[in-house]
Amino acid sequence: MIDTLNIIGALLTIGFGLFGFLAPRYTASVLDLAPTESTMGLSEMRASVGGLFVAAGLAALLLGDPLAYAMIGFAFAGAASGRVLSLIFDKPPVKKVLLFGGIEAVLAAWFLAGNLG
Repeated sequence: MIDTLNIIGALLTIGFGLFGFLAPRYTASVLDLAPTESTMGLSEMRASVGGLFVAAGLAALLLGDPLAYAMIGFAFAGAASGRVLSLIFDKPPVKKVLLFGGIEAVLAAWFLAGNLG
């Protein structure tokens, strides 16, 4: 069961990452980010919101090691903690932060609890 959930979680990670990797303008608009005078923001979307998560998901699938899946959990935990910090300091749209942060927190909890025990 753990193996199946790991694979599903890794595929979700890859799927979420593909949005930033292949559709950075769409991803930026969903995240309320706006381009400036350069396209560096699109590069950042493809790298940190896209490629990072695509590569992490693919690596976990290829390695098949519980620690590889746990590392995805640490990445999602970092993302979720950033959202909490944003709620405290930035006053972002609460519904969006709770939605995205909730997904990140659930995936972090699964990957960590399911693979570090």
